[in-house]
Amino acid sequence: MSKNNDAALQILAQTVLVREAAGLSALVDSVGPSVVRVARTVVDTPGKIITTGSGTSGIMAARLAHLLSVCGTPALYLAATDALHGGMGAVDGDDLVVAISKTGLSSELTELVTRLVSRKVRVVAVTEDAGSPFAAAATDVAELPPTIPDADPGGMIALASTLAVGAWGDAVAVVAMALNGHTIHDVVRSHPAGGVGTREDLIDDDNRPVVVL
Repeated sequence: MSKNNDAALQILAQTVLVREAAGLSALVDSVGPSVVRVARTVVDTPGKIITTGSGTSGIMAARLAHLLSVCGTPALYLAATDALHGGMGAVDGDDLVVAISKTGLSSELTELVTRLVSRKVRVVAVTEDAGSPFAAAATDVAELPPTIPDADPGGMIALASTLAVGAWGDAVAVVAMALNGHTIHDVVRSHPAGGVGTREDLIDDDNRPVVVL
């Protein structure tokens, strides 16, 4: 490829990053209430926290389950398709399900949410379309702002929208961690591997909260 082509591709890469940054900025003044509401619900749930989704949303749901667990709220991911093939038997009325779908048009998620709610399971639908069948089937909706034009190429490939739902989940996990009073001690005991496990400055009996309001 010529230098001119490389220059054009670098501009394209920069454009992607600018659009994604703008998408994240759009969250700041719009999702605070839903973050706090869902975080409080997560903390008050007597049973399990289960996340679900399909495709890229499923990947982000799995990430959210892991992050919640790291931050002191045990959570598990259940793929929507697996749930419809019997996996939903692991979910009961004491649990909270956080289901993610950008468009709210994934038929398997709508069916799953409908069936869970009919069994008295609380479901939070995280979506950009609060008027979608998916959102209508849930017991609560956390609406994200629409993805800015072209930030998801062709309106089909989840890029900025993926970052947005990830950032929303990050905020939920951190707020829940603050509400739980998750401490340095808790982190050290549950995270002995990787970079955290080698942090010699962390003390196993340190009961300081990780997040201080």
